[in-house]
Amino acid sequence: MNGSHKTRSPCLPITDEDWPLEIADMRLGFAGALNVYRTMAHHPALLKAWAPLRQHLVKDSSLGAARSELVILRAAHRMGSPYEWAHHVSRARKLGVSDARIQAMCGLPDGEDGLIARAVDALFDDKRLPHDVESLLAATIGKEAVFDLMATVGFYLTLGFILMTFDTPLDEGVASEIAERPL
Repeated sequence: MNGSHKTRSPCLPITDEDWPLEIADMRLGFAGALNVYRTMAHHPALLKAWAPLRQHLVKDSSLGAARSELVILRAAHRMGSPYEWAHHVSRARKLGVSDARIQAMCGLPDGEDGLIARAVDALFDDKRLPHDVESLLAATIGKEAVFDLMATVGFYLTLGFILMTFDTPLDEGVASEIAERPL
């Protein structure tokens, strides 16, 4: 996926100078760090409400960091979200996930990664996990991780809607990394 196109966003990420006062305390944290959240800052109440779920899914998920990235990569691939794809290629690499394993999430990988891909696909295609997939997932990663997988897909689907509707530009650091080290 190529996310380096020039943007014509109808809702550009908010600059520091225009940051809403009601969420001033969020600018120096996660919200000010990425264009996706700078875009969401156009709706301060939503961004405030978003923060606790983001904390759980991004930092405290029972999936663990690498599995979370694989779930997000598959969801980004299925949605066709260049921003999410590029950002999570970068994050997965920082966790030590190989480029081959990342790229495999665009196809049908083997083993646990394939099970994750099947689960994400089922959520996109059927809006539910079939009983056999849910049972196998629960036995492999645990029941709480199954819930976190579903919540992660929903969370990133919503982010994808925002990113793609407002054509949010890639953050410069990620755009440079992907340009220098494409998959």
